[in-house]
Amino acid sequence: MAPQLTQTSQQFDGIPAEIEADGSKLVYLFLAAHGESNVSELSESLGMTKLSLYSILDTLTAKDLVEGDGWTFQTAA
Repeated sequence: MAPQLTQTSQQFDGIPAEIEADGSKLVYLFLAAHGESNVSELSESLGMTKLSLYSILDTLTAKDLVEGDGWTFQTAA
């Protein structure tokens, strides 16, 4: 059984298999654990540049794993 993180009513069941890069996994896990976050929060919390984050978020969004408006992002429902 996969470990689950719970935040309010949100449950986490693991990293989707299509996420291969470590940076992408880190961003996905952060969003799954913390819910909606903006790029500045991600950058400060993860120690990653905004340029790197936008590239990762673009990839995760293209795979329908993350959704956002260009500034705030969250894992897709």
